[in-house]
Amino acid sequence: MNKVDLLKNLRNSSRGNLFAIEIPKAAKEDEKKIEELVAELESEGKIKLRECINREYSVYLHGIIKYSSE
Repeated sequence: MNKVDLLKNLRNSSRGNLFAIEIPKAAKEDEKKIEELVAELESEGKIKLRECINREYSVYLHGIIKYSSE
């Protein structure tokens, strides 16, 4: 998964500008990669993360997509 794929998944799982998605993970490295990608999207101003919950087999993300010219 890369940053563009993650942003597409967030947009597909959104209602209006709010999103909630559960991303399955296979290993601990996947969890770290997802967190890095989310941090990049936040620093670029594309999303605002409200909640990130690391579960046993997935990562749950909840937040706001910031709309701007694409």
